[in-house]
Amino acid sequence: MNIAPAGSRSGRPPAVVLTVVAFVGFVTTLDNTVVAAAAPSMGRDLGIELAVLQWVSIAYMLPYAGLVLVAGTVLDRLGDRALLAGFGLFAAGAVVCGAAGSAVPLLLGRAAQGVAAALIVPGTLRLLRTELPRGRRATAAATWTAALAAALALGPWLGGVVSQYLHWSWIFYGNLPFVVPAVVLVAVGTSGGERPSAVKPRVPAALAVTTGLVLLTAALVTASEAGAGMSWSVPLGVLGALVLTGFAFGERRAREPLVPPRLLRERVFLGANVLLLLWGLGISGVVFFTPLVHQDYLGLGPGAAGLPLVLVALGVIIATPLVGPAVRKLGTHRVVASGLGVVALGLFGLAAVNPVASVAPRVPVLLVVGLGSAFTAPITSRALDESGEDDAGTASGVLTAARELSSAFGVAVLGLVVSIVQQHRLAAGSPEPSALASGYTHAVLLAALLQAIAASLAWPLLRPAPFDGSAASAEPTSRVKNSRR
Repeated sequence: MNIAPAGSRSGRPPAVVLTVVAFVGFVTTLDNTVVAAAAPSMGRDLGIELAVLQWVSIAYMLPYAGLVLVAGTVLDRLGDRALLAGFGLFAAGAVVCGAAGSAVPLLLGRAAQGVAAALIVPGTLRLLRTELPRGRRATAAATWTAALAAALALGPWLGGVVSQYLHWSWIFYGNLPFVVPAVVLVAVGTSGGERPSAVKPRVPAALAVTTGLVLLTAALVTASEAGAGMSWSVPLGVLGALVLTGFAFGERRAREPLVPPRLLRERVFLGANVLLLLWGLGISGVVFFTPLVHQDYLGLGPGAAGLPLVLVALGVIIATPLVGPAVRKLGTHRVVASGLGVVALGLFGLAAVNPVASVAPRVPVLLVVGLGSAFTAPITSRALDESGEDDAGTASGVLTAARELSSAFGVAVLGLVVSIVQQHRLAAGSPEPSALASGYTHAVLLAALLQAIAASLAWPLLRPAPFDGSAASAEPTSRVKNSRR
């Protein structure tokens, strides 16, 4: 990726770049979390069943995950034009979602927003390198992190409040007051340091991997449906596997594969992606289904249903200042393993208290989940340190794709558990709220088990190699960045 010379900046004032960074970080993260508490209201208004309702989140995550790998090349060729097109598509998708009167336009709008996010997020992070002098980049990274933390904390609660007191459509229309100023701010000034890249983006490869992932996810979601769901899930799963196999063979023959083979040979980098997948498989599904259970089982309104999840973000905020010192003293592999273990304990605790139809027992265990999650943040920076400067852009894209992919599959896999157990309990005569709560308990237990597995793998996967010449306790502090997973 061509960048401006170090220490230079283009015609955009630094304040403009920082504002754009904050806008984009907040809105794109918010779109991942805000629908959780609003999803039940959408389902009731549009007559959407649970299996289809999961796609409100998945339809955003999968295009984001599949296309982010090729987005860097598109941005190198088109520059700000691609970023502005991403903003336009994101806004259009928001309008389509807000105006949707049925499931089809809602899901199409969400997919459009996912495609747009694949351009917007790396395009905005690119501005940190092309538009800011080196001395201001640390401030920009802190601004990005603060925006992500705010979105994580406010998303579930905000989605519930808006759907309860206004209408769920306004969680999408509410994107526009952020996107429009961002477009204006990006258009300010000229880009003086960049040159168009001659490398052609491998869009067909990105579309192939996205299609394969969509088919596999559809197989999982369809399997949870009653009746003919399972008969459809097998061919969908087989077709998805064939498409991904074809993609893999094509990548082996490609002169410039989406992911350089040298990255996949790096133990730490590959291990970090495995850990991100396991973390997202467990956490994302819990975040999606918790507000639904709080409404249908505990009887809370949409606003109150999402509020307990703020405790997870609060735990992250409280523990984040402790992460750097812990890594310097203990090493990344020990800190991450411990963090994942704490997350597992919190989720086991959540499963244990879930049969109690009260919010109070959930407060401490959700806070524990957040505290543990803060100590998993060094996964990303450790992986980037190992990838090398020349592969930093591609490595960031792979890590982002792993995070979004795990989120989508997390909703689908835990949704399958919730649905199977719920149907079994209903057939046995349990009331619908109790059946849903039982399904949720089993899903949370699976999530906790995945975190426990990740904790056991983190130590060997992230430990420094003997030839690194330094103990884990000597890892540079620059590796401890509270990056977005």
